[in-house]
Amino acid sequence: MKYKKYFRKTSLKQKNIGDLFLEEIQKYNPKSFLEIGVFHGVTARNVCELMNKNHGQDFSYTGIDIFDEGDEYKDEVAPVKTFNNPLKNFYFKYIKKQNPYSLEAVEDLLSKFKKNITLLKGNSNEVLKNIELEVDFIFIDGGHEYNTVKNDLVHSYRLLKNKGTILCDDLNLSQALGVRQAIKEFSDENKIKYEIIHERFAKFNFN
Repeated sequence: MKYKKYFRKTSLKQKNIGDLFLEEIQKYNPKSFLEIGVFHGVTARNVCELMNKNHGQDFSYTGIDIFDEGDEYKDEVAPVKTFNNPLKNFYFKYIKKQNPYSLEAVEDLLSKFKKNITLLKGNSNEVLKNIELEVDFIFIDGGHEYNTVKNDLVHSYRLLKNKGTILCDDLNLSQALGVRQAIKEFSDENKIKYEIIHERFAKFNFN
């Protein structure tokens, strides 16, 4: 499958990185997927399309995001939420009449799979403490501050129940030193090795 952008913003926009990401997901062929940091929902839609192709309606996707335009989380190295493309600005403002970074807009993008998805609005530092899931694959691309990444890793490990895969984004992001620190500490504390994928992702595989 080719990674599609659906006329929205995505962090997997570098040349071929989206395709490489989907190839990595395909290796493990998950039927249940948790994404921490949904943003515009582009990765969510691509993952749902892939799982639907592989498993029909027998899959589940859960996404967590703050879906908040405020500056409360400015230290988390959040992606730029505004478009440079005037056509995209016009499309969302006057045609869709949506803020693409909103729960409603992401639900709209994923409406094809509404029976398979669960979107949770809130800070992963709190949300992950209060959910019980068993998932095959977790993609961590939420807040990039050290404590947030460490929290996401700890609870992701719990939810996998020692079987599955965790993929962390932005290992090589220069302005997000907390990501690397949290990944290394989690690895050392739990004596779990990780693999660096495409110089960008850190992968913990428990299969």
